[in-house]
Amino acid sequence: MTAEDIMNSIGKDCNELKRQYEECFNGWFADKYLRGLGGNDHSCDHLFKLYQNCVKKALNEQKIDIWEIDRNVLGSDGEAKEPSSKPNTAKPS
Repeated sequence: MTAEDIMNSIGKDCNELKRQYEECFNGWFADKYLRGLGGNDHSCDHLFKLYQNCVKKALNEQKIDIWEIDRNVLGSDGEAKEPSSKPNTAKPS
């Protein structure tokens, strides 16, 4: 896998932490979890916390409210509506 194949983190300063965490997680998943050996293995937790904190900082710097992703919009007043002044395309009878 090349660098072009990997999705960057939301913050460029987080890319290396993301890479380290993914490498740790993928190794644990393939070598332990899939073999039934690592159900309670927390060896990647420290990298996850570092990456998570970096992402939170990047979201804050970019003024992205993480709680917005949980907001129910569909079917509510917050849902984007089509403009009410659509051209009339009905054919006269």
